[in-house]
Amino acid sequence: MRQVAKDLDLTETALGEWVPACRCGRRQGSARAVTSEERAELFELRKRVKRLKVEREILNKATAFFAKESG
Repeated sequence: MRQVAKDLDLTETALGEWVPACRCGRRQGSARAVTSEERAELFELRKRVKRLKVEREILNKATAFFAKESG
């Protein structure tokens, strides 16, 4: 569970709450259950968001550096 939470960029607590909810939804035939394709897309989107945050942080630091150099 720890590795899955890390891979999905979630806390173990959040994942621990989702697992029973997912199992319950499957038993009831809920239309809200996440498909494997949706799960894969969510994983890719979380990975992309993480990368974009890192890139934004780098750009912010570069902006601050160049502003300091020119001013």
